Amino acid sequence: MKSIVKDAMILFLITAVAGVLLAVVNEVTKEPIQRQKEAQVEAACREVFPDAAAFNPAEIPEHNDWTAQYPKDTIDQVYEACAQDGSYLGVVINMTNKEGYGGNIKFSMGVRSDGTLNGVSILETSETPGLGLQAEDVLIPQFANRQVESFKYVKGGASADNEVDAISSATITTNAFVNGVNAGLAYYRLVYDNAAGEE
Repeated sequence: MKSIVKDAMILFLITAVAGVLLAVVNEVTKEPIQRQKEAQVEAACREVFPDAAAFNPAEIPEHNDWTAQYPKDTIDQVYEACAQDGSYLGVVINMTNKEGYGGNIKFSMGVRSDGTLNGVSILETSETPGLGLQAEDVLIPQFANRQVESFKYVKGGASADNEVDAISSATITTNAFVNGVNAGLAYYRLVYDNAAGEE
């Protein structure tokens, strides 16, 4: 009996010490982790809006019509891009599209106040190596500096501003990015299209 009590006390002390150490480590690492996350967000914003001086978090108002039209897309974060003097330049929209071949695709897109898409940057993807992962080099550059209402993907070469040349043998990935970007542009027009005139 004494042996059981002794073993239980030892186990209790080990668990208590481990719990205290875990709490201390969590407290020590919490601030650096938060700073790292903020730095990653800042880097993503700068990639799609390099001429902005600051990025201010914005509210994400709910729009049932948009949600119904784009059920496989979500708006994760929105930042208003501002110049050095504080004037409004446009927005950075962080999105998730759920149509990827390997799972969700997360990306940032920068949209200027005149509706021009500055560019798109991949934040996270699980697409097939060698095909879907070509998106970074092949697909993403095709969205840069385009002022269109929406995009469509084509095979064999894009010939218009609103066309994106599909990645060979990876049309699911191409479709996911095109649909996600179109959803982001539609959200921008719905929420921010008149923002420049209101500033």
